[in-house]
Amino acid sequence: MKTKKILLAAILFVSVLSACKKDNEDPIQEGIERAELIFTEVDGHAHGDHFHDLADKAGVAPIVVKFNNKGAAISGGHMHIEAEAVYKIQLKAWDYTGKEVQNDFIANQATADNYKAFLVGGNFILNANTTDESGAIFQPRETTYGDGTAVSGTGGIGTTGVLSYFTVGHSNEGATKELSFILRKVNAGVKATITRNDWNRVDYANVFGGQDVLKLNFEVHAEEGHLH
Repeated sequence: MKTKKILLAAILFVSVLSACKKDNEDPIQEGIERAELIFTEVDGHAHGDHFHDLADKAGVAPIVVKFNNKGAAISGGHMHIEAEAVYKIQLKAWDYTGKEVQNDFIANQATADNYKAFLVGGNFILNANTTDESGAIFQPRETTYGDGTAVSGTGGIGTTGVLSYFTVGHSNEGATKELSFILRKVNAGVKATITRNDWNRVDYANVFGGQDVLKLNFEVHAEEGHLH
């Protein structure tokens, strides 16, 4: 009888460990089979924590980075880009039925209020901290929600990051930088506290309560001069 009790306790202990391990192995990307980040160079210039005069360029080939359901890059994960260029970043994600789901995060204002994108890593010098506009900017910049209504909030508070713009900046060129594009589901009321300069905070998870729902890992090597 004693042996059976010991055996039962051991089985229960292993089961608990297995469940905990499973819960912790893949806390993000639930329901998303694959994703892409599409980088396309555009016209525009940096000003403080945001961009001015953004406009698409004709005939520019995009850089497509593809990710699996764990957020690991499976294609294009080491990018060579121009340090001072501005890139439009479009997020695309598919669920296990093959449906595109990125716009579900910004279906309307009530939904979008729960999500915010960050671009973490790289130890960037932020443009807002420079005097010569040579630093990095990551700016979520949707103008409408999925239902067609205008994105609300001053200072970019209402934007999410399904569509964003990014520049590395001359001050950050050189060494390869490991980055994570993170879409975070934040707790009620948190999104309104996130400013344009919070996009690269390594402590974002502690400061902005919630849970990461998408984390895409890739590398950027920013070089001086035109790469095309």
